[in-house]
Formats: sequence, structure tokens, C-alpha cells
Amino acid sequence: MSRFLSISFLMSLISLIAGAAPAMAQTPAAQPTPPAAAPAPPVPPRPSASSLPTRDPHAPGYVTATELPDGTVAPPTADGNFIIGPTHKPAPETTAQPDVPKGAIFEFTMSSADSKIYPGIAREPGTFGTSDPSDPRKMVVTTSHPAPYTRHVAVYVPSQYVPGTAAPFIVGADGIDRGLFTALDNLIAQHRVPVMVAISIGNGSGDAQGSERGLEYDTMSGLYAEFVEKEVLPLAEKTANVKLTSDPDGRATMGGSSGGSCAMIMAWYHPEWYHRVLTFSGTYVNQQWPHNDQTPHGAWEFHEHLIPNSPAKPLRIWMEVGDRDNLNMNALRDNMHDWVVANENMAKVLAAKGYHYQFVFARNAGHTDRAVHVQILPEALEYIWQGYPIKR
Repeated sequence: MSRFLSISFLMSLISLIAGAAPAMAQTPAAQPTPPAAAPAPPVPPRPSASSLPTRDPHAPGYVTATELPDGTVAPPTADGNFIIGPTHKPAPETTAQPDVPKGAIFEFTMSSADSKIYPGIAREPGTFGTSDPSDPRKMVVTTSHPAPYTRHVAVYVPSQYVPGTAAPFIVGADGIDRGLFTALDNLIAQHRVPVMVAISIGNGSGDAQGSERGLEYDTMSGLYAEFVEKEVLPLAEKTANVKLTSDPDGRATMGGSSGGSCAMIMAWYHPEWYHRVLTFSGTYVNQQWPHNDQTPHGAWEFHEHLIPNSPAKPLRIWMEVGDRDNLNMNALRDNMHDWVVANENMAKVLAAKGYHYQFVFARNAGHTDRAVHVQILPEALEYIWQGYPIKR
């Protein structure tokens, strides 16, 4: 079913963009010059982290959470809700250690010309969308058009990998994540996570509605997971000379912001491929474009309808949000663009459905906060890989 919806959704997008392009025709007779088109709306200014409100993790309506001593992180074996900060010191596992074996990194590029799934779109620079006057949930974008892209991919192969064996792996969003590779060097050497491959995939450029990145990461369908499965993983195996497991329990997704919600989308629509999800400041908000009547509120639907109204899926989920995370960062005024509320709601519905999840609320932290990331990434990786066999 999700495959059918994905193809239908993509075809509607192609029709939408193609419909805006002039059809080829014979040269017509001279016509009066039409009035100039109205200029596209400019990109609204992005608030600085310091201008965003600082949220109290104990506010009414938020999940009940355990406040941890400053500078500590949650146990990697514990489900539930935790509060960390305000101090965020880098975990030692995020720094390269001289006596730890280093994995090999293989890099390659992918072109939109070679993709059967994502031929490429872009929004005109300096423009954004507007709220649909007939429905404030919808974003109208008139400046998106077909455009080529090149994406970069890196494959990390740990030194402990045995050639020819099927390796567990984690797929990351938004480009090459060398910090992840360093953390895996150390965690694998300490037998805290399995000997796994990591694949960091660059996005197709741009951000939010009307962009290639937005189309890939914010669309509520299985299409991006299908792109990874059919077009990225075979190239990763060939380039790095590795074999990747087909066992969904040995496959994880991760990302931050829209890359985070994308990680959840991949596992939700294809749980036969992925069982483990890790997200920083996940964009569980109404950012999907074009509009889809089956998921009219985009990733906000996860905590509004999808998770509460669906049988629990075999997913293990780790999530983080900052106390100064994003709030209403675009033209919509739909009450569905608060990243803190969205992640709090995710924790609430996951608990109600009995999922194995860990939710971390970080004090003194912004959107996909770098200091928080290097403090807690090792623990997050350990958490999502709980239950998977680790060879010693």
C-alpha cells in the first residue's frame, strides 16, 4: 500500500511542477505584453537560537521525565523520558583514540540524472511559500521547478568487519558524518555496539517546502526508503566491497531536524527494512509539500493520528529535543510548527502504545545542538542497538 501511495504522490508532484511549465508550440502571432508576474515571497528571517523561548521540561502537558545530574546522560538500557544539562561536555568516545583501530571510509557521488526516483527539484533562491488562504495547513510554493543535483555518500567500514559476512548498518542523513565514524571506532572496540557499517547520505540540496531535501525528508511515504534500498545501498556495497544485512533488526536510521523525521518515516513505512531509529530535534511538524490529503499535517500526523491509531510496530526509537528548539519557522500559522511540543507529543504517544523508546530533553540547547550531539551520541547509539548480538 505504501508503495502505491508513494508512486501516486510522486506523480502528483511531477504533474504539479510540469503544469507550471509552458507547453512547446508553434510560434504564435504577436500578443500584447502581459503584466509582470508578482514577485515570489521572500524567505522569512530565521530567528536566532537566543530569540527562541526557553521551555521548561516540567511544563503542564509535557511528559513526566527524570532529571539527571548535570553533565550526565541516561543509561543506555533504560526506556522513558530524561532531562539532561545545562552542561554538555563531549563524550570521550567522540574523540579519536590513538590505540583504537580506525575504520575505512569510502566515498562516492550520485547524480540526479542517474536516479529513477528523484530526478531533482529546487526552489528559487531567496523565495519561500505562502499560507493557502483557504486552508492555513497548506503551503503554496510557486517557485519550485525541476533542477539537477549531486549528492555525496560515505561508507564507513570498521576494521573488525569480516569480508563476505552480512553486516548490520546504520543510514544517516544530511551528508558525511565523520563524528559518527569516530564514535563507532571507539564503541565497536569497547564491544558496546555491534560491528556495523555506517552509510552517510547527502541530501539533494535546499531545505523545506519546494526543495529536493524537503521532498526527500518531509514527505510522508516510503519513497525515500525505497530510494535508499534500490539506488544507494547497492552502490555502497559495491564501492566499499561489503555485504549489508537484510535483517531489519540489524538496520538503523538516524538524522537531525528533517533528517530525523526522515529516519522515522523510513522505519514507519518500511518496518520490514528498519527497526531502529535515532533522531535529534526531529521535525515531527507540518512541513510536507506538496499537500497530501492522506497525511494532511505532514509528520505532525505521527503523534496526532498515525502512532495512536495504528498497532505498535517493532521499532526501537531514541529522540532528543532542546529547550530552545525551533518554533514556527515558516509562513504557516497552523499551531503545528513547535519542535518541542512535537517531540514531547511523540514521547507521549510512544509510551501509550508500549514502544521501547528513550526521549531526552536537553537544557541549554538549540536545534540539533552540536554540544548535545557530541555529549550524548555514544549513549544514543548504545540505546538503539540494545538487544542486538555483539560479538566479543
